[in-house]
Amino acid sequence: MPLPDRNIPWPPKETERPRALYDEWGAWYGGDPDELVRVYRGSAGGIDLKTHPWQYSGGVRGAVGRLFWGAPPTDGQQPTRLHVPLASDIASVNADLLYAEPPSLAIAGDAGEDDPTQQRLDILLTAMHSALIEGAEICSPYGGVFQRLSWNTDVADHIIMEPIVPDCAAPEWAGQYLTAVTFWRVLSDEDGRVWRHLERHEPGRVYHGLYQGTEDKLGRQMALADHPGTERFAQLVDSQGGVTTGAKGLAAEYFPNMRPNRIMRGSPLGRSDYQGVVPLFDSLDETWSALAREIRLAKARMVVPDSFLDNLGRGQGQTFDVDREIYKGVSGMLQQSGQGMQDLIQLIQPAIRIEEHLSGAQALAEQIVRGAGFSAQTFGEGPSDVNVTATEVQHRERRTFSTRSRKLGYQTGPLKRISRAALEMDAHVFPGHGIRPQPVMVQWPDGVQDAPEATARTVQLWAGAQAASTEIRVRAIHPDWHDQQVNDEVARIQAENPVVDPFVAAGIIPGQGEGADEDPPAPEEGD
Repeated sequence: MPLPDRNIPWPPKETERPRALYDEWGAWYGGDPDELVRVYRGSAGGIDLKTHPWQYSGGVRGAVGRLFWGAPPTDGQQPTRLHVPLASDIASVNADLLYAEPPSLAIAGDAGEDDPTQQRLDILLTAMHSALIEGAEICSPYGGVFQRLSWNTDVADHIIMEPIVPDCAAPEWAGQYLTAVTFWRVLSDEDGRVWRHLERHEPGRVYHGLYQGTEDKLGRQMALADHPGTERFAQLVDSQGGVTTGAKGLAAEYFPNMRPNRIMRGSPLGRSDYQGVVPLFDSLDETWSALAREIRLAKARMVVPDSFLDNLGRGQGQTFDVDREIYKGVSGMLQQSGQGMQDLIQLIQPAIRIEEHLSGAQALAEQIVRGAGFSAQTFGEGPSDVNVTATEVQHRERRTFSTRSRKLGYQTGPLKRISRAALEMDAHVFPGHGIRPQPVMVQWPDGVQDAPEATARTVQLWAGAQAASTEIRVRAIHPDWHDQQVNDEVARIQAENPVVDPFVAAGIIPGQGEGADEDPPAPEEGD
């Protein structure tokens, strides 16, 4: 179906609950303290929490008020709320685990490296790799990401892939498969007039529409040329407001982080790594802020008599010079008190409970990391031995690599589909490369590998013991190669090291040579 042509509520109501969660998770991912305050104090219905202490009430408002970032500031106290960026660290680690090394994409069949389609696919993968890394980072907090294919002949001679945060998408599903999706962006918001650009993806088509409405209404559809943000699409769309992509399927795909979604049961939307650990994020920030407050309050302070202060004049107050070495004593005061000069100066130095705070923060951080599906060692905690093998690393980070394997299972299908769509669109928009769009195979690299020297020694031992064929040895050295690359390398190795018959190498031809035609000697008597 095309874009809406009437004034309807926007954003769509079915996206309301996911967008509320995205707003909260996005605040933790962004790490801006002001944004966290906005999210949690705004959750109390926009009521001033300072004058309405909802932390003493029940329900949602009371729960929000009891959170560290939802509680109102204390009168007369310096606001010192610190944020520990562990949430953004989790998202960054997720991206590194999945796409730090790009996967291997190969077209189905026996095509080799010289096949034009395979060569074009390699170019597209190189161009898409950065978008895949960025999308994997977005996946972690938002539970999934949309990858959109497009083209712009002014900036690139190939198809472009861009990650789209799901808080501005209205997807449509058939089970867990995406059948259509509408993206939107706010172009401007002035005097209550909101200009929106809607982009709807259907199989083989992309529709563009410009709307002028209000904050909660889509408004009426305008010509694309009426706003500078959409005027370039006015020359691309046809009479129906759409563009033909050349792909059989969608020019967009949803990459879930993991499933099932524990909050929205039965939803095809992926699960965020932050589900279940947001209260721990809040407690970690409270603990870290308490440590900073204790350090501030435990500063050394000196108490001295008034006579030690220098009067700066009427209304200017008094000061005490901590670097001054000689003071004039007041005899009468000393005799009455029975104290010496040094007894009149008191230095106050409260104790700082650093270890208690650090151990509490570490316990919270470990629980957060474990709840997100990772091992503490992945974040630099635990033993830090340098000379460890890949097997030892995988044993220590078993939970992390188990999570990685699960996530790769959800990445493979969407990556296959969008890679094929990219080939189809590339053949349509940039003809002349000899592309034959066909299914794409995905092979993922190992998460951790031994050092090249260790792999080389292992392969050498295999060869010396005749325990592995040339093909197996090549695959061990190049685990990211597809079948045709391995076969080509095996053929090159065999051509460089041909098998030579030892008799031929010595110049001896079986059945010829000295004594070849003579009769064998007769057996001696008694033999």
